[in-house]
Amino acid sequence: MEQSNIIVRVALPQDIIYATIITDEMAASAQARGTGIAKRSPEYIAQKINEGKAVIAHTPDNVWVGFCYIEAWGHDEFVANSGLIVAPAFRKTGIAKSIKKNIFDLSRKKYPHAKIFGLTTGLAVMKINSDLGYEPVTYSELTDDENFWAGCKSCVNYDILMSKDRKNCMCTAMLYDPADHYTPEETATDFKKNSKIYERFMRLKQNRLIQYLKKKKSTRLHFFINLFFPF
Repeated sequence: MEQSNIIVRVALPQDIIYATIITDEMAASAQARGTGIAKRSPEYIAQKINEGKAVIAHTPDNVWVGFCYIEAWGHDEFVANSGLIVAPAFRKTGIAKSIKKNIFDLSRKKYPHAKIFGLTTGLAVMKINSDLGYEPVTYSELTDDENFWAGCKSCVNYDILMSKDRKNCMCTAMLYDPADHYTPEETATDFKKNSKIYERFMRLKQNRLIQYLKKKKSTRLHFFINLFFPF
């Protein structure tokens, strides 16, 4: 289906019927990529919908297409656009960009003075964020709200995050600061200019993850060997 036929809007209470399929697809997508996202329950998604802090996409005949929601942190000083997910049949149609634009606009409306940030393992999402005015930043520029970081505990990469004292992980951090930001044209141009560098950087992160998991597996193996064969 062409993107022009897909409806993208702020989610309404009646959209709670999609909550389970949304969380199931989030989990399946993370498993397929071999990377982690903070797990969310259907009840949590329903809460975001009821609060008017979510954007949903669907076809004219109500087939679910995509979703994203807002989380506020640090006394509303920071806002995260989280849980972006698109149904497999509608990927690579450009709908993700439309959903991100809508959730970004909703965030700016609800929290006009907040810094908007995101964590991503995907180059495509980095490009979408850059087109909106986000720029790559270090983790130190993100919220220090403990509740935000606690949400990472269900991620497969949580051990890596904590081993780095929350200063780095597999995700790339991006930030939009309404008080001090580049224009979307500038950030989009910068991304295009440096996309190969970002791609190599993210590939390097993935390689380090593989090495980390191998080391962890090896350590676990030695533990059991020493446990059962101490001599």
